[in-house]
Amino acid sequence: MPKHFLDDVDEAVACVRDGDTVLIGGFGKAGQPVELIEALLRTDVKDLTVVNNNAGNGDEGLALLIAEGHVQKMICSFPRQSDSWHFDKAYREGRVQLEVVPQGSLAERIRAGGAGIGGFFTPTGYGTPLAEGKETRVIDGRGYVLETPIRGDVALIKALRADRAGNLVYRKTARNFGPIMATAAAHTVAQVHDVVPLGGLDPENIATPGIFVQTIVTVGGPVAPETTPEHEEEQ
Repeated sequence: MPKHFLDDVDEAVACVRDGDTVLIGGFGKAGQPVELIEALLRTDVKDLTVVNNNAGNGDEGLALLIAEGHVQKMICSFPRQSDSWHFDKAYREGRVQLEVVPQGSLAERIRAGGAGIGGFFTPTGYGTPLAEGKETRVIDGRGYVLETPIRGDVALIKALRADRAGNLVYRKTARNFGPIMATAAAHTVAQVHDVVPLGGLDPENIATPGIFVQTIVTVGGPVAPETTPEHEEEQ
């Protein structure tokens, strides 16, 4: 499948439509595709279901996406922290829905979506309100809850660099949800620092194969010395 290599983040997010489920990478601010989120803020898309580890921080990025009415539902693990006031306000006013998913279950549900798995049983959440309305079983004397896969229309992720085939490498903990989200979305948009020729990435360090990436957008800014190609084995 042909790859789209862009240098315009606004063009990169033009694939997002009203009502889409959008998987957004990042663990808090680590690995968050900030420029792609800011580009989404400049659109008029609405009624999005956003899957992320949390529900935004402070007055930027995902938090503003919620505050400005683009999001109708959040699926996340940590909806509340000290600076999640925009989500708190929107939720209390009934402007955004919430589905809380334990972090390990969230990651596995996304992974299952990418792997084509129909669901899995986990002991996490059994006997709690998180299990209400879900199938449960007792296996070998232990209670389990059936969790279903999460798939997205679009994934917005951040990687360190790409090659001309769309293969991606990440910078340390910025990797977090990116690789599994790329597999679970119909269309993956990856923002990167730079694009190198084929053969420019060590195959052992490629975390996301290009088959899962449709659009790569280069975001300006210098790459820190420890993230230059000769140090990719550290990523």
